[in-house]
Amino acid sequence: MELARADGLETRVVIADETEVLGVNDRVQLAQAEAVAQTRLRRAAMAGGATMIAPETVFLSADAMIGRDVVIEPHVVIGPGVEIADGAVIHAFSHLEGARVGERASVGPFARLRPGAALAEKAKVGNFVEIKNANVAPGAKVNHLSYIGDADIGANANIGAGTITCNYDGFLKYRTTIGENAFIGSNSSLVAPVTIGQGAYVGSGSVITRDVAPDALALARGRQSEKLGWAVSFRMAQAAKKSKVE
Repeated sequence: MELARADGLETRVVIADETEVLGVNDRVQLAQAEAVAQTRLRRAAMAGGATMIAPETVFLSADAMIGRDVVIEPHVVIGPGVEIADGAVIHAFSHLEGARVGERASVGPFARLRPGAALAEKAKVGNFVEIKNANVAPGAKVNHLSYIGDADIGANANIGAGTITCNYDGFLKYRTTIGENAFIGSNSSLVAPVTIGQGAYVGSGSVITRDVAPDALALARGRQSEKLGWAVSFRMAQAAKKSKVE
């Protein structure tokens, strides 16, 4: 104040809320300012009609667009560029960034939506699923342990556990298209670029490298063989080896 007066400047005292005049001079004060900002963002989201089960565990980007009747469970991170439509549910421990979530869609728990992920109405992305630069149409389900990148998933398609869209060859990215009502069996690898037709089935454990016609069944795996009694002789041989070592 003394320096200002010496320069002929007018000075005055203004009473303000402490959180409005916080200084940020180190990482500790930065964290304190972030806590204030997060509290405001959470309150604004809840005032707009969203439900947060444990608000203090949810972290929001300032540009997050959250609709009415959205439910956000504990330990969710919503990064930049996220839009969540009315009635959607974001289950615990999910991470969203640059993604759109449609009305009454379900995400998580433990799901990751990366930039370009777009979930339509009533789409479902379940636990330990990662979606990147992909469209998931109304009613489609990617329920467990899958990676869907650079893809278009048709309405009401079902993606089995462990399915991967193999979208990168080390140099370029390629796209996978899965038609409406298609069924992808568990532990399948779809090597892009590839198209799975409407209503087609892919057998579990398949590695698909060519397009699959609508309503066809695609199988791409080794034929199962069985050797009767093999386990008995194997155990006897191994037990004999072990007894010699001991």
